[in-house]
Amino acid sequence: MTTSTPPQSVSLAEQIKSLVHQREGRLTRELLLQPGRFGLGKVPAGAAPDATTTAVCGYCATGCGLNLHLQQGVATNLTPSTDYPVNLGMACPKGWEALSALDSPDRATTPLLRDASGQLRPVDWEHALEAFCSQFKAIQAEHGPQSVAFLSTGQIPTEELVMLGSLAKFGMGVIHGDGNTRQCMATAATAYKQSFGFDAPPQTYADFEESDVIFLIGANLCVGHPIMWERVLRNRRGGKVVVVDPRRTETAQAAWKHLAIRPKSDLAFLYGLAHVLIREGWVDREFIDAHTTGFDDFARHVEPFTPEFAAAAAGLDELQLLETAELIHDHERTSFWWTMGVNQSYEGVRTAQAIINLALMTRNIGRPGTGANSITGQCNAMGSRLFSNTTNLLGGRRFEDEGDRRDVADALGIPVERIPSHPSWAYDQIVEGIRTGEIRGLWVIATNPAHTWINQGDTRELLDKLDFLVVQDMYHNTDTARVADLVLPAAGWGEKEGTFINTERRLGLIKKVRRAPGQALADFTIFKLIAAAWGCDELFARWNCPEDVFQSIRDLSRGRPCDIWAITDYRTLDAAGSAQWPCTSEEQLHEPERRLFADGRFYHDDQRAKFLFDPPTPMPEPPDADYPLLLLTGRGAVSQWHTQTRTQKSAVLRKLYPQSIYVEINPADADVASVRTGDRITIESRRGAVTATAIVTAVVQPGQVFIPMHYEATNRLTLPHFDPHSRQPSYKDCAVRLRTSRSRLPK
Repeated sequence: MTTSTPPQSVSLAEQIKSLVHQREGRLTRELLLQPGRFGLGKVPAGAAPDATTTAVCGYCATGCGLNLHLQQGVATNLTPSTDYPVNLGMACPKGWEALSALDSPDRATTPLLRDASGQLRPVDWEHALEAFCSQFKAIQAEHGPQSVAFLSTGQIPTEELVMLGSLAKFGMGVIHGDGNTRQCMATAATAYKQSFGFDAPPQTYADFEESDVIFLIGANLCVGHPIMWERVLRNRRGGKVVVVDPRRTETAQAAWKHLAIRPKSDLAFLYGLAHVLIREGWVDREFIDAHTTGFDDFARHVEPFTPEFAAAAAGLDELQLLETAELIHDHERTSFWWTMGVNQSYEGVRTAQAIINLALMTRNIGRPGTGANSITGQCNAMGSRLFSNTTNLLGGRRFEDEGDRRDVADALGIPVERIPSHPSWAYDQIVEGIRTGEIRGLWVIATNPAHTWINQGDTRELLDKLDFLVVQDMYHNTDTARVADLVLPAAGWGEKEGTFINTERRLGLIKKVRRAPGQALADFTIFKLIAAAWGCDELFARWNCPEDVFQSIRDLSRGRPCDIWAITDYRTLDAAGSAQWPCTSEEQLHEPERRLFADGRFYHDDQRAKFLFDPPTPMPEPPDADYPLLLLTGRGAVSQWHTQTRTQKSAVLRKLYPQSIYVEINPADADVASVRTGDRITIESRRGAVTATAIVTAVVQPGQVFIPMHYEATNRLTLPHFDPHSRQPSYKDCAVRLRTSRSRLPK
């Protein structure tokens, strides 16, 4: 499996050639020796020229299983796996089109370096690596090791996340690095850690089918996670779906009940429910006393949130709140699910914990059809949360803890002095560090902050301030790659191997069934090349392929809540199909699904869950006379994904959503502004302006407008404000106004 690291006397060019041969030319699941930069692959002797293998989809954290159909060892088509416990034969449009993004003419196929005239020009890997190392080392020499930072992603395999975080922090001396999961899952991760003692989503997707009542809070499953919605539709207990969302989403329209609460009134609403449940004695006091702490303080906290007060704060009538509390009480199994409508909030952590509190007090946790369950966004957000080595040390440990640092040093065989004793800045602090001049160099991997980060105009100006910006991506023309000083071409899903961890803690394999175009390399290989060029490759000599890193992940997980010791290697995981953590025995390896906390034991030292709470706080930028409308953002169509970097490469997916940006406006507001559907109008905030096509619809309430997050212009408007506990941006509340013109789209 392993090979020796090239000696330092060997030239960098020879090391590049050697490393590329070792990694880009190795067998993948006994199916194919993939073509690399330096030679053509062959089907191994005895292997069928046409075959089928399986892999986990690389779009969202639902984590569907796909059958990849091979011709001469290369994937040419795919179908959903009928026996995979996640999707059971279903796939969304993105999953069906997963291979099409690999064939785009916009793929980055060679390193690009900005020359003296300001143009990005092709260079070979040797020159690209020399520029990477010389520029970043010069910045660190002048401004200190903390002056270079990295922004990673939930889009690459866990093994690559471990390699990146270890290379940057232990090899290059980088202090600050964070991931784009800060934009989607930091709230849920923080809420779980504080409430349960570890970032541990308790659910399995089977709970959708086993619930009597399904609460979806700030979650539009029909669009954001359609396979999960399919699981809801398979509910075998006549489950009532209750959607809590300001907008009448596709999911809300299909629900048994829609509670159209006022934006960012979640805490008042949830505390009002808790008030009624406690007042009526509809709580499980035996479970509370045996397995939790802080309940009595929480009960006192919610005393002022009477039905009358809470309903008024949430924009509901009192009867709606009372009936909702009674619904929870009257049914044996209630599951609570949330996603970005909760997470992307300036008080998201306490909102998530208000949901957790409801589950704890009614003992709706640890049993089939129950749970306080976060729904994750990116395909490997869970892997990033546990193993990216950014604001948490590997395996959910703490940089500040000497014992944790020693555990990691022993597991990886590196000097403990190499491990920083304090955590990284969070994403927003890194961005702010560019403004103050504390961050002078930035390395961006498989993410697109020039599009996604809040208050986009400010972000782009800050990126221009950097001394050196490196972007490592599949595509050379992302918003961020266009302004980079160096672009490193990376392989995508289907062109490399590793593992993803989905929303329900399930590990699945991705496999290399295509060759990356041109000189593009797997991110793992790029990290190894950078380690060699930087001169720290001896620290990572044991990692010669992703599966070597997986063995270290097993070591790092052992004895932790996320223990996967029973998954001995990729072959074992492939044979099992998938496995949820914790996975410490042969029995657990082959269980189709498992939920956490069935025994009432949590991960705090006292094995109890905590009731955590705070008073609601005012919206930082409410509508006013100058900007009278509130902007909501979110997913637009099931065929769109994030910044459309991949989905826009598919001709099929492009047909399934509007190509130009649009804004939903309530008919009452449209009448005031004399706006009709099809008009081109301008939406302005205090930070910028966007021109969009008006869609007049009662889907949004009066006083609110909605723009999908996928369009490049959306974040020109958003307000940079953050949850104080998770530091997650609050994308879904800022004041805007409309400016109309006479132009209309042609029919």
